[in-house]
Amino acid sequence: MTVYLKSEFLQTMQARGFIHQASHLEALDSKLCEGVQSAYIGFDATAQSLHVGNLINIMMLKWFQETGHKPITLMGGGTSKIGDPSFKDEQRNLLDDDTIEENMRHIRATCFDQFLNYGDGQTDAKMVNNNDWLSELSYLDFLRDYGRYFSVNRMIGFDSVKQRLDRESFLSLLEFNYMVMQGYDFVELHRREGTVLQMGGSDQWGNIINGVDLGHKSHRMQLFAMTTPLLTTPDGKKMGKTENGAVWLNADMLSPYDYYQFWRNVDDAQVREMLCKFTMMPMDDVDKLSALQGQEINEAKKILAFEATKLCHGEKSATASAETARQTFEQGQSAAGLPTIEVTQNPMGILDLLIAAKLVTSKGDARRLIAGGGARIDDVVVNDDKMMVDINDTMKLSAGKKKHILVNVI
Repeated sequence: MTVYLKSEFLQTMQARGFIHQASHLEALDSKLCEGVQSAYIGFDATAQSLHVGNLINIMMLKWFQETGHKPITLMGGGTSKIGDPSFKDEQRNLLDDDTIEENMRHIRATCFDQFLNYGDGQTDAKMVNNNDWLSELSYLDFLRDYGRYFSVNRMIGFDSVKQRLDRESFLSLLEFNYMVMQGYDFVELHRREGTVLQMGGSDQWGNIINGVDLGHKSHRMQLFAMTTPLLTTPDGKKMGKTENGAVWLNADMLSPYDYYQFWRNVDDAQVREMLCKFTMMPMDDVDKLSALQGQEINEAKKILAFEATKLCHGEKSATASAETARQTFEQGQSAAGLPTIEVTQNPMGILDLLIAAKLVTSKGDARRLIAGGGARIDDVVVNDDKMMVDINDTMKLSAGKKKHILVNVI
């Protein structure tokens, strides 16, 4: 049943398909109509960039700000030292303080600043670090004041923990405490910032509800939770979460052109969802593009790729990426805007060259690519997997129709 919502933010979330679960949705709607409110999403600093799997959360915060409220990006400087057990078979490698600080600086500069306006104004975004309060906690005092509100019976029933236990994967007490720390974060942010709403992916529902319950039981706080559906591929795999080949938001870790190509190559069935969640386009335009069929859907994909790349990397990079794609695929040119690698060995075996270009992951993959006619040098098919490639000038190396890279020798 569709709930009639009055606040602009929740209307937008509902129309664009962001809402998966919410606690006391009508009460939250009323709260958002009272004036400027504060909401947050937590991000662990386990790498120097966030990825496409995190982008749906960033877009929720962007819409929260666009509709007149204050978004808070909570960096898990403290919880990054522990590790979130959600749906993992192994506990995370523990990071030292310097690495966490460096990761947070990179994430702020390359991920958040492109999407949110930070400052001191009423609706300006704010970035906070939970290490500021978690590192100051007295363990015994914390257990006495808050430990009694957490039910272990309930916590082991959360999917994120239950799956680990069902698989008989090791789950340390350190990781188990992640849920307790995240719940306390919500209470602390309400104290410090007046924050009333925590958002996140649907796999974080249990952790978020812990905070809502803790606030109510310990201090009679009125807090709210909302999650969004996880971003998945058509076969149900989590997008942006893979250990290899992650779609990073940091241009130093994934070029704007490759980022553009990720969106350009989404499955036809996902075009509407991607336009809704990863662009700021009006819904009337989304509806028109989503109605395209057959080959025309490619025009919608080009617009999706341009708009998504513009949000993350700026209009100049989006325009350059679109032009590179046009020249490469429509005109067959070796466009200068393609990603480039430099090699020192010359000549070089074709198998090693394909691996160096990261177009394949092994010599076996390279041989299969060549056997299938998918490997090309300057658009000429490679037929011999023992071929030695003499690199005299910049050349275009291709795997299939969609993966291209320029190769220079130094």
